[in-house]
Amino acid sequence: MDVAKKIGNNLKQARKYKGLTQKEVASKFKMTQQQYSRFENGVFQLNYEQIIDLCELLEITPTELFTID
Repeated sequence: MDVAKKIGNNLKQARKYKGLTQKEVASKFKMTQQQYSRFENGVFQLNYEQIIDLCELLEITPTELFTID
């Protein structure tokens, strides 16, 4: 599994832990659910601002998001 997909999976797990749907997260970032799902699937990469905003929303640290086991 490549790095983008691993990070996307971490993002997905954090979102589910918070009890949020992809649609709910996407709406907070003014994008469609399909656009957001591309981050979780590792198709699109997050920029710095998105990383910070998502970590704040999901109450995780960037280190947790980027942990690759």
